[in-house]
Amino acid sequence: MRAVIQRVTEASVSVDGNVVGSIGPGMVVLLGVEKDDSEKDVAYMAEKVSGLRIFDDSSGRMNLSIEDAGGEILAISQFTLYGNCRKGRRPSYTRAAGGDLAERLYELFISKLTERGIPVKSGVFGAHMDVHIANCGPVTLLVDSSRDF
Repeated sequence: MRAVIQRVTEASVSVDGNVVGSIGPGMVVLLGVEKDDSEKDVAYMAEKVSGLRIFDDSSGRMNLSIEDAGGEILAISQFTLYGNCRKGRRPSYTRAAGGDLAERLYELFISKLTERGIPVKSGVFGAHMDVHIANCGPVTLLVDSSRDF
């Protein structure tokens, strides 16, 4: 499982011109699911994402997690995070999970964050979405449950 995490002042996601999810200060999590991922990967990612200390404390240092800061998360499924661009010009997505597994683990990820008391909004799985992100900082991080990076 892979995630691109961006600290934001606000973000929204639209499908067919209609906003389906929006947040104020918090983070956007673009989440990709690999075909070999399991609930263990979901648990790791939910704990890692919720515990990342990327929000400023009263001294202006990145020392607070989203739980500490009271922010929201906008979670967007994104299979293209498993696009392999090493060969040729067209990415290969052979490592990306199929729709059924990806959707189940994506929904479980959202559920795990919600259980921690974090307000989570989401896009529409499998839909063509327009995502608007106001990156704050900018702060952008990569997290991988297999610890590839």
